[in-house]
Amino acid sequence: MATVIRLQRGGRKKRPFYAVVVMDERKRRDGAFIEKLGYFDPCSSPEIIELDLERVKAWTDLGAQLSDRVASLVKKSSKA
Repeated sequence: MATVIRLQRGGRKKRPFYAVVVMDERKRRDGAFIEKLGYFDPCSSPEIIELDLERVKAWTDLGAQLSDRVASLVKKSSKA
């Protein structure tokens, strides 16, 4: 099974809130996920990024791919 770490949208209209999840790459964006790794709130000031970097590393070691947006979030959170 090919897995990908990507964002799952939540929140209401014009107030998005994203969960960072591991899921089968064939599932739709808001479908069932395998594991939740954190969350991202772009509407707060400053943006809130909460990630479990150890679990992200574990999943990438198992072959999971990062989406482009999640890769940039991981890079930001590892600096801070």
